[in-house]
Amino acid sequence: MSYRAIYTYAWDLAEEGITESQRQFLALGLDTVTVAGSYHAGKFLRPHGRKGKVYFPEDGTVYFRTTPSYYGSIKPVANSILSSNDIIAELVATKAMAVNIWLVLLHNTLLGSANPNSCVTNAFGDRYVYNLCPSAPDARSYAVALAKDVADHYDISGLSLESPGFLPYAHGFHHEFALNTPNRWLDSQLGLCFCDHCVGAAQSVGIDARGLKASVAADIAEYLASDLDFPPDMAEAFWLADTRSEGALRSYLDWRCAVVTSLVAEIRKAVRKDVNVAVIPSVARPTAGAWYEGSDLAALAQTAGIIEACFYEPGANRVKADLFDIKRRLNGVGSLRGILRPAYPDFSSRGEFLAAVEALIAGGVRELAFYNWGHLRSANIAWIGDAMKILDARA
Repeated sequence: MSYRAIYTYAWDLAEEGITESQRQFLALGLDTVTVAGSYHAGKFLRPHGRKGKVYFPEDGTVYFRTTPSYYGSIKPVANSILSSNDIIAELVATKAMAVNIWLVLLHNTLLGSANPNSCVTNAFGDRYVYNLCPSAPDARSYAVALAKDVADHYDISGLSLESPGFLPYAHGFHHEFALNTPNRWLDSQLGLCFCDHCVGAAQSVGIDARGLKASVAADIAEYLASDLDFPPDMAEAFWLADTRSEGALRSYLDWRCAVVTSLVAEIRKAVRKDVNVAVIPSVARPTAGAWYEGSDLAALAQTAGIIEACFYEPGANRVKADLFDIKRRLNGVGSLRGILRPAYPDFSSRGEFLAAVEALIAGGVRELAFYNWGHLRSANIAWIGDAMKILDARA
C-alpha cells in the first residue's frame, strides 16, 4: 500500500469541505489523508483559513466517536466538532483516498490534570500534567483502547502513533518559564520520571530507582542553589558522562525504552491486523535523541513494523545526515517513512525542499508525508506536488 500523505486537522477539513479538500490533495499526487484523531492544545496560524486565521484547538480531545465500553478509568473527551461533523467517517465514506489516523497518545494535559496519579512525576514529586506516564497502568490501558477503538469502528488504513513515551522536560507547555539558562544536563535530569509506577517497576527488575531518584533530586537542588549556568557544550558532556558512568541511570534509561516498546507491542496486538501501525519516535532533533523519550528505534520498528520519522531539519544536508543515522540504527529492521515540513523553519526555498526530498528518495524512503496542510501557505503546498513528481520519476 502506497503512503503519500498530507497531515491535517478535522477543523481545516470541515471548513474546506471533504470533497474539495480531497480534490486538492489528489491533484498534488497524494493518496492518503493523515488526520489527527486525538490532539492537544495550540495556537495555530492558518494562512488559507476561510473563517479565521488563528485557531485554538480544544485541549486533549478526540475527533472520532468513541465507544465507552473500551475504556477504563481514563476516558477520552470528545471534541465539540463531533456535535456536527464526524470528519473521519466522512473521509472514509468517500473512498477517494486512504485514511490514516494520527493519534497523540500520552501528551494530554486535559487527561493528565484529571488523572494526576497517572502522570510523569519528577524527582521532587512534581507532576507533569501534560504527560501521562507510559508506566502507569491506567494510561497504558487508555492508549491501547484509543488505538483499538478507532481501528475497530472506522475503515482506516493505518495509525501513526505520536508521544507513546516520556516527553522531554522542555516541551513548550503554556508559558513555560525559568530565569536561569536552560541546558541539556538540567533539562534531562528534570525530565526523568520517578512516579510510583516507574520506581516500583524498575525496582522489581533490580534497578535502584529509589536511590537514583534521591541522587537526581540532590544534584538538581545543589545546581539550582549555586550561581552556575553550565555552558551548552559542558552540559552536554556532563549528561553524557552521567549516562555512561552512573550504572543505575544507564539501566533506568534502558528500562524506559523497554516500557515504551512494550506499550507499542500491546497496541499492535490490539489493533486489527490489516491496519498499519507506525510510530513517530520523537519530534526532538535529531531523531537519534529519541532514546531519551523511551524510543528505541530498532525495537519499535521490530514491534510496530514502521518508523515514521520527522525530518524537521533546516536544510537538505541535515535531512540527509539524519537519514544516514536512522538507517544505521534500524539496520534493515522494519520500514521507514519520512515527514517533511515544506516551509519555515526548515526550508527557505523550493529548491532546498526538493533537494531534501531527493535525499530521502535516494536513501530508500519512498513513503513520504507532509506537515501540515492548515499551517501551509498555498505556494508551499504547491511544492508538495513537485515532490510527488520527483517520486513518480524515481518509481
